[in-house]
Amino acid sequence: CKRCLGRRQMRYYVVSDIHGFHSQLIAALNQAGFFTDQQPHKLIILGDLFDRGKEAKELEAFISDLMDKDLVILIRGNHEDLYEDLITVDKGIGLSHHISNGTYDTALQLSGFDPVIATIRHYDFAEAAQQTIYYQKIIPAMRDFYEAEHYVFVHGWIPCFRERHGYSHISDWRKASDDLWKNARWVNGMAAYTTVYEEDKAIVCGHWHTSYGHSKIDHNGSEFGSDAVFTPFYGNGIIALDACTSKTGFVNCIVLEE
Repeated sequence: CKRCLGRRQMRYYVVSDIHGFHSQLIAALNQAGFFTDQQPHKLIILGDLFDRGKEAKELEAFISDLMDKDLVILIRGNHEDLYEDLITVDKGIGLSHHISNGTYDTALQLSGFDPVIATIRHYDFAEAAQQTIYYQKIIPAMRDFYEAEHYVFVHGWIPCFRERHGYSHISDWRKASDDLWKNARWVNGMAAYTTVYEEDKAIVCGHWHTSYGHSKIDHNGSEFGSDAVFTPFYGNGIIALDACTSKTGFVNCIVLEE
Protein backbone atom coordinates (compact mmCIF):
# COMPACT_ATOMS: atom_id res chain seq x y z
CA CYS A 1 0.00 0.00 0.00
CA LYS A 2 1.06 3.62 -0.46
CA ARG A 3 1.26 4.11 3.28
CA CYS A 4 3.97 1.46 3.47
CA LEU A 5 6.13 2.79 0.63
CA GLY A 6 9.57 3.75 1.88
CA ARG A 7 9.18 1.82 5.13
CA ARG A 8 11.70 -0.92 5.83
CA GLN A 9 10.78 -4.09 7.62
CA MET A 10 12.18 -4.59 11.11
CA ARG A 11 13.22 -8.09 12.04
CA TYR A 12 13.02 -9.01 15.71
CA TYR A 13 15.07 -11.81 17.22
CA VAL A 14 13.35 -12.71 20.47
CA VAL A 15 14.77 -14.63 23.44
CA SER A 16 13.90 -14.91 27.10
CA ASP A 17 15.24 -16.03 30.47
CA ILE A 18 18.93 -16.18 29.58
CA HIS A 19 19.77 -16.55 33.28
CA GLY A 20 23.49 -15.99 32.88
CA PHE A 21 24.08 -18.53 30.09
CA HIS A 22 25.98 -16.31 27.68
CA SER A 23 27.42 -19.13 25.54
CA GLN A 24 23.99 -20.66 24.96
CA LEU A 25 22.58 -17.27 23.98
CA ILE A 26 25.35 -16.69 21.45
CA ALA A 27 24.80 -20.17 20.01
CA ALA A 28 21.07 -19.49 19.57
CA LEU A 29 21.71 -16.12 17.93
CA ASN A 30 24.31 -17.62 15.61
CA GLN A 31 21.91 -20.35 14.56
CA ALA A 32 19.13 -17.81 13.94
CA GLY A 33 21.41 -15.57 11.85
CA PHE A 34 21.40 -12.51 14.11
CA PHE A 35 25.04 -11.57 13.61
CA THR A 36 25.01 -11.81 9.82
CA ASP A 37 21.61 -10.21 9.17
CA GLN A 38 21.87 -7.26 6.76
CA GLN A 39 18.25 -6.17 7.23
CA PRO A 40 17.31 -3.74 10.05
CA HIS A 41 17.01 -5.95 13.11
CA LYS A 42 17.03 -5.90 16.88
CA LEU A 43 17.24 -8.41 19.68
CA ILE A 44 14.37 -8.42 22.19
CA ILE A 45 15.16 -10.03 25.55
CA LEU A 46 12.10 -10.77 27.68
CA GLY A 47 13.75 -10.38 31.06
CA ASP A 48 15.67 -12.52 33.57
CA LEU A 49 19.16 -11.92 32.25
CA PHE A 50 20.95 -13.56 35.19
CA ASP A 51 20.68 -15.80 38.28
CA ARG A 52 21.43 -19.34 37.09
CA GLY A 53 24.59 -19.56 34.96
CA LYS A 54 28.20 -18.62 35.63
CA GLU A 55 28.77 -16.24 32.69
CA ALA A 56 27.29 -13.10 34.19
CA LYS A 57 30.24 -10.84 33.36
CA GLU A 58 30.36 -11.99 29.74
CA LEU A 59 26.61 -11.52 29.33
CA GLU A 60 26.70 -8.11 30.99
CA ALA A 61 29.39 -6.92 28.55
CA PHE A 62 27.50 -8.35 25.56
CA ILE A 63 24.22 -6.63 26.49
CA SER A 64 26.03 -3.34 27.16
CA ASP A 65 27.63 -3.50 23.71
CA LEU A 66 24.26 -4.19 22.04
CA MET A 67 22.81 -1.18 23.86
CA ASP A 68 25.61 1.04 22.57
CA LYS A 69 24.81 -0.12 19.03
CA ASP A 70 21.03 0.31 19.52
CA LEU A 71 20.48 -3.36 18.71
CA VAL A 72 18.53 -4.51 21.76
CA ILE A 73 15.18 -3.95 23.45
CA LEU A 74 15.12 -5.03 27.09
CA ILE A 75 12.04 -6.15 29.00
CA ARG A 76 12.21 -6.27 32.77
CA GLY A 77 11.76 -9.66 34.46
CA ASN A 78 11.06 -10.76 38.01
CA HIS A 79 14.74 -11.57 38.55
CA GLU A 80 15.62 -7.94 37.86
CA ASP A 81 13.23 -7.09 40.69
CA LEU A 82 14.95 -9.68 42.90
CA TYR A 83 18.37 -8.15 42.21
CA GLU A 84 17.13 -4.69 43.11
CA ASP A 85 15.54 -6.02 46.31
CA LEU A 86 18.79 -7.73 47.34
CA ILE A 87 21.00 -4.68 47.00
CA THR A 88 18.59 -1.95 48.10
CA VAL A 89 15.87 -3.34 50.37
CA ASP A 90 17.88 -6.16 51.96
CA LYS A 91 21.23 -4.33 51.88
CA GLY A 92 23.20 -7.26 50.49
CA ILE A 93 22.10 -9.79 53.10
CA GLY A 94 21.96 -13.28 51.61
CA LEU A 95 18.42 -14.25 52.54
CA SER A 96 17.34 -17.75 51.56
CA HIS A 97 15.31 -16.71 48.53
CA HIS A 98 18.18 -14.60 47.19
CA ILE A 99 20.47 -17.61 47.42
CA SER A 100 17.99 -20.18 46.05
CA ASN A 101 17.05 -17.95 43.10
CA GLY A 102 20.70 -17.33 42.23
CA THR A 103 20.50 -13.57 42.76
CA TYR A 104 23.16 -13.52 45.45
CA ASP A 105 25.60 -15.39 43.22
CA THR A 106 24.91 -12.98 40.34
CA ALA A 107 25.75 -10.01 42.58
CA LEU A 108 28.99 -11.74 43.57
CA GLN A 109 29.90 -12.44 39.94
CA LEU A 110 29.14 -8.94 38.68
CA SER A 111 30.69 -7.06 41.59
CA GLY A 112 33.74 -9.30 41.97
CA PHE A 113 33.23 -9.14 45.73
CA ASP A 114 34.82 -11.83 47.88
CA PRO A 115 32.08 -14.27 49.02
CA VAL A 116 33.37 -14.48 52.60
CA ILE A 117 33.80 -10.72 52.99
CA ALA A 118 30.35 -10.19 51.45
CA THR A 119 28.70 -11.98 54.38
CA ILE A 120 30.52 -9.76 56.86
CA ARG A 121 30.46 -6.41 55.09
CA HIS A 122 27.07 -6.76 53.43
CA TYR A 123 26.57 -3.00 53.16
CA ASP A 124 29.80 -2.70 51.16
CA PHE A 125 28.77 -5.70 49.08
CA ALA A 126 25.42 -4.09 48.29
CA GLU A 127 27.14 -0.86 47.31
CA ALA A 128 29.54 -2.70 45.01
CA ALA A 129 26.61 -4.53 43.39
CA GLN A 130 24.93 -1.17 42.82
CA GLN A 131 27.97 0.08 40.89
CA THR A 132 27.74 -2.65 38.24
CA ILE A 133 26.87 -2.04 34.60
CA TYR A 134 23.82 -4.22 35.15
CA TYR A 135 22.36 -1.96 37.81
CA GLN A 136 23.63 1.39 36.53
CA LYS A 137 22.97 0.96 32.81
CA ILE A 138 21.02 -2.17 31.89
CA ILE A 139 18.18 -2.27 34.42
CA PRO A 140 17.28 1.45 33.96
CA ALA A 141 16.90 0.80 30.22
CA MET A 142 14.38 -1.99 30.77
CA ARG A 143 10.69 -1.49 30.15
CA ASP A 144 7.56 -3.28 31.33
CA PHE A 145 6.52 -4.13 27.78
CA TYR A 146 7.25 -3.39 24.15
CA GLU A 147 4.48 -3.23 21.59
CA ALA A 148 4.77 -3.67 17.84
CA GLU A 149 2.07 -3.81 15.17
CA HIS A 150 1.26 -7.48 15.65
CA TYR A 151 2.93 -8.37 18.95
CA VAL A 152 3.17 -7.39 22.59
CA PHE A 153 6.39 -8.43 24.34
CA VAL A 154 6.38 -8.99 28.11
CA HIS A 155 8.14 -11.13 30.69
CA GLY A 156 5.40 -13.08 32.49
CA TRP A 157 2.15 -11.61 31.14
CA ILE A 158 0.25 -8.36 30.83
CA PRO A 159 -1.18 -7.09 34.15
CA CYS A 160 -4.31 -8.95 35.21
CA PHE A 161 -6.24 -9.93 38.29
CA ARG A 162 -5.78 -13.36 39.87
CA GLU A 163 -9.16 -14.91 40.52
CA ARG A 164 -10.09 -18.07 42.37
CA HIS A 165 -10.29 -20.10 39.18
CA GLY A 166 -7.96 -18.18 36.88
CA TYR A 167 -7.22 -14.67 35.66
CA SER A 168 -9.31 -11.71 34.54
CA HIS A 169 -8.66 -8.60 32.45
CA ILE A 170 -7.52 -5.21 33.63
CA SER A 171 -9.28 -2.68 31.41
CA ASP A 172 -6.22 -0.60 30.52
CA TRP A 173 -3.23 -2.76 31.33
CA ARG A 174 -0.85 -0.42 29.50
CA LYS A 175 -1.34 2.16 32.25
CA ALA A 176 -1.16 -0.32 35.12
CA SER A 177 0.68 0.65 38.28
CA ASP A 178 4.24 -0.43 39.02
CA ASP A 179 2.93 -2.93 41.58
CA LEU A 180 0.60 -4.53 39.03
CA TRP A 181 3.43 -4.81 36.53
CA LYS A 182 5.65 -6.32 39.21
CA ASN A 183 2.97 -8.92 39.92
CA ALA A 184 2.50 -9.58 36.19
CA ARG A 185 6.15 -10.56 35.90
CA TRP A 186 5.37 -13.63 38.05
CA VAL A 187 2.32 -14.76 36.04
CA ASN A 188 2.47 -17.94 33.96
CA GLY A 189 1.23 -16.63 30.61
CA MET A 190 0.32 -20.14 29.44
CA ALA A 191 -2.11 -20.39 32.36
CA ALA A 192 -3.61 -16.94 31.69
CA TYR A 193 -3.81 -16.48 27.93
CA THR A 194 -7.25 -18.03 27.37
CA THR A 195 -8.94 -15.38 29.53
CA VAL A 196 -6.47 -12.47 29.44
CA TYR A 197 -5.31 -11.50 25.97
CA GLU A 198 -4.91 -8.63 23.53
CA GLU A 199 -7.25 -8.55 20.55
CA ASP A 200 -5.56 -9.01 17.15
CA LYS A 201 -2.08 -9.34 18.67
CA ALA A 202 0.04 -12.19 19.98
CA ILE A 203 1.62 -11.75 23.39
CA VAL A 204 5.20 -13.04 23.44
CA CYS A 205 6.35 -14.02 26.92
CA GLY A 206 8.92 -15.87 28.96
CA HIS A 207 9.19 -16.61 32.69
CA TRP A 208 7.58 -20.06 32.74
CA HIS A 209 9.10 -23.19 31.17
CA THR A 210 7.43 -23.95 27.84
CA SER A 211 7.11 -27.63 28.73
CA TYR A 212 4.14 -26.54 30.86
CA GLY A 213 2.18 -25.54 27.77
CA HIS A 214 3.26 -28.55 25.74
CA SER A 215 2.34 -30.91 28.58
CA LYS A 216 -0.70 -29.35 30.25
CA ILE A 217 -2.33 -27.75 27.21
CA ASP A 218 -1.18 -29.70 24.15
CA HIS A 219 -0.72 -33.00 26.06
CA ASN A 220 2.68 -33.45 24.47
CA GLY A 221 5.15 -34.99 26.92
CA SER A 222 5.64 -34.31 30.61
CA GLU A 223 6.82 -31.11 32.26
CA PHE A 224 10.27 -32.27 33.35
CA GLY A 225 10.64 -35.92 32.37
CA SER A 226 12.77 -37.34 29.58
CA ASP A 227 9.89 -36.70 27.17
CA ALA A 228 9.47 -33.02 28.13
CA VAL A 229 9.36 -30.51 25.25
CA PHE A 230 11.04 -27.13 25.76
CA THR A 231 10.70 -25.65 22.28
CA PRO A 232 8.59 -22.46 21.89
CA PHE A 233 4.94 -22.92 22.79
CA TYR A 234 2.41 -21.46 20.34
CA GLY A 235 -1.25 -20.92 21.16
CA ASN A 236 -4.05 -18.62 20.09
CA GLY A 237 -2.58 -15.20 20.93
CA ILE A 238 0.51 -16.44 22.76
CA ILE A 239 4.11 -17.38 22.05
CA ALA A 240 6.04 -18.59 25.12
CA LEU A 241 9.83 -18.93 25.00
CA ASP A 242 11.44 -19.95 28.31
CA ALA A 243 13.51 -23.04 27.47
CA CYS A 244 14.53 -23.65 31.11
CA THR A 245 18.13 -23.27 29.95
CA SER A 246 19.70 -24.45 33.22
CA LYS A 247 18.09 -27.85 32.55
CA THR A 248 18.10 -28.07 28.74
CA GLY A 249 21.32 -26.26 27.84
CA PHE A 250 19.75 -24.20 25.05
CA VAL A 251 17.99 -20.86 24.52
CA ASN A 252 14.91 -20.53 22.36
CA CYS A 253 15.17 -17.82 19.71
CA ILE A 254 12.36 -16.93 17.33
CA VAL A 255 12.47 -14.44 14.46
CA LEU A 256 9.51 -12.13 13.80
CA GLU A 257 8.98 -9.66 10.96
CA GLU A 258 7.21 -6.35 11.44
